[in-house]
Amino acid sequence: MPTIFFDNTYIKLGDDFYVKTHPSPVPNPSLIQFNKEFAEELGLADSVLSTEEGVAYFAGNKILEGSEPLAMAYAGHQFGGFSPQLGDGRAVHLGEIVSPKGVRYDIQLKGSGRTYFSRGGDGKSALGPVLREYLVSEAMAKLAVPTTRALAAVTSGEEVARMQLVAGGILTRVATSFVRVGTFQYFYAQQNEQAVKKLADYVIARNYPELLNVANPYESFLKAVIDRQAALIAQWMQLGFIHGVMNTDNVSIVGETLDYGPCAFMDDFAHNRCYSSVDRNHRYAYANQPSIGQWNLVRLAESLLPLLGEGDVDPEGAVKIAQDALHDYKTLYENYWLTGMRAKIGLQQAKASDKKLIDDLLDVMASNKADFTLTFYYLSQLDSVPSDKDHKLQKLFANNDLLEVWLGKWRERLSVEQLSDADRQANMLAKNPVVIPRNHQIEAAIRAAEDHNDFSVFHALHKVLQSPYALAEGNETYRLPPKAEEVVLQTFCGT
Repeated sequence: MPTIFFDNTYIKLGDDFYVKTHPSPVPNPSLIQFNKEFAEELGLADSVLSTEEGVAYFAGNKILEGSEPLAMAYAGHQFGGFSPQLGDGRAVHLGEIVSPKGVRYDIQLKGSGRTYFSRGGDGKSALGPVLREYLVSEAMAKLAVPTTRALAAVTSGEEVARMQLVAGGILTRVATSFVRVGTFQYFYAQQNEQAVKKLADYVIARNYPELLNVANPYESFLKAVIDRQAALIAQWMQLGFIHGVMNTDNVSIVGETLDYGPCAFMDDFAHNRCYSSVDRNHRYAYANQPSIGQWNLVRLAESLLPLLGEGDVDPEGAVKIAQDALHDYKTLYENYWLTGMRAKIGLQQAKASDKKLIDDLLDVMASNKADFTLTFYYLSQLDSVPSDKDHKLQKLFANNDLLEVWLGKWRERLSVEQLSDADRQANMLAKNPVVIPRNHQIEAAIRAAEDHNDFSVFHALHKVLQSPYALAEGNETYRLPPKAEEVVLQTFCGT
């Protein structure tokens, strides 16, 4: 059986960056899901992880040869308030591998017990958050959204205390980096400029190697991170995804969606929709995500000021460099958002009036509480002239007069496009999924697993989410919004 070769580089940064930590053994782990497709991509499909023995490694009861477990140190702004030390309170970083395609990945166990950074917590995870993160992160991957990935999920065979005793679970998650904005903040808050520089040099060499030989690598690094975050948040907005906890310790330095706590996809559309049980002031509501993205990037820029001011650049010059880079965020985000939204409504050419057309649709959706995903999916099927196909879309809207006015403007706008209806519809259907990880379906999977040890609901939902654009036999119920009694109003992080 092939050996798993670890090539650990983060640990070489030194003790300031982590605390060596081993997972806590659990009594009777059981495999829920092993991601064979992703394992193939990682070069792990034929390793010991794919055998019955794999569950012991996914539970933390055994450690693979070459793994060097540690808990990463970082700080972060949580709901606007700064915590100078957070760190991996319930995650253990096992090490790094390089895939057959030459991509370097970090592998972590989440929910594997106390670490130095647990701050009085147990470091465990309830089963529900493990299932949610597995389902949503893998769905995001299929929706082509940059994201951490799930390699495996196991039950721990023990109960964890939350509001009550619930079944425990452990997730094996993978990323091209688990470094966060908060990692830079951790050292900046300590005025440890040498560590900030060491971390920046590490991330540039590993994740932004194209910047190694540019004239101003740290300025270019800041701009690159800003660009990736703008693109990522635009994708969230285009899918109706709400992260729920956009704290700086949950902002990936490589632009991947990180830490699926109280996240949710919207059902009926509202600009200020918020599901997170811990976001009491709706700081991270749907409409706030773009501006919060910029706020978080300001925190990164602050942390990089010592590097931006190297050489002949004085402190005021460093601030100016940071301000100029941050000023570009709004334009970058709006361009990514508008390009994606044009594609969702079938437009290829760019017209100055397009943003208002899209904003008007969102307003009509909000006033009618129309389902976000189905609105765009049914719109994708419409012809450039009114027809019986309009009926499914109309059923989503209580006030069809407002919808008809908008459809008239949309069809007028389509008249200047060059594509046939069939080609345009095919393009739209490739951008507008028919199934998403709906909150009530995730909740049903969690309830079946936690209450009845029944993982069939989880497996069925996961299978459907692997083909989000397919109108397939058997996924009919997964396309539907929740009934009144199924509506989920709050999602939880599970800590």
